Formats: sequence, C-alpha cells, structure tokens
Amino acid sequence: MILMRKFEYKEPRVHSGELRTPVVFYKHKDKSGPFPGESEKEKLYNAWAKVDEVWLKDLEVAKSNGTLTDVTRTIRDPQSDYIPSNKHFLEIDAPQYAGKQYNIKHVQPDLKKREFIAIVAELKS
Repeated sequence: MILMRKFEYKEPRVHSGELRTPVVFYKHKDKSGPFPGESEKEKLYNAWAKVDEVWLKDLEVAKSNGTLTDVTRTIRDPQSDYIPSNKHFLEIDAPQYAGKQYNIKHVQPDLKKREFIAIVAELKS
C-alpha cells in the first residue's frame, strides 16, 4: 500500500531578503512665497522594498485597463511610524527608476501576518 502525502497549499512568503530597493515616500507641501507654482515635496519615510512590475501574464489586461505603468511595492509594516495614503507619492532609488515619481493608488496590509504591506502606485503623468 502506497501512502501519498497530502497536498497543502503554502502561500508565497515575502521575507526581508527580498527587500532590496530603497524607496522614499513624500507629500506635497505649499511653496513659500507670494507666487503660485508647483508645490515642494516633503520627505515622510524611507523604507526598503520589493518592487514588482506588471507580470508578463497580466500584460494584456494591464494594457486594456491602462495600468501598464503600475508597480507594486512590498515594505515592512511601519506600524505608527508612517501610514501610507493616496495623498502621498514615492520615488524608487534605483537607476532604472531615476527621475520618476509614483502616486500611491492603493495600500493593502497583510492582515494574516501583519509584517508587510503592499502598495500599488502608478507613474505620475
């Protein structure tokens, strides 16, 4: 009689070793002076992140939805040190993303583990 091992799904784990890319979170602050113009940016938080682009299998769906420039960042949950908001934006400190800013669209905490949060952001136009 051959006993087979029971199949159990194990969800993919994000671990600290995958957080390799520095990310800086900002918010706009009013420009000082009497003249109108672009607002200045105020640094809110620094973190190490795992950056996921649109997956190749989802490329066609992303094109049709207009979400081709969206990226997902996974960071450690900063607890009360910083709470990401859709009023904030971020920059990725890597040569491939130099000079690009991303508006935060959605923040998704991992309610099971409470160790990481996923942030979906899109390229500013």
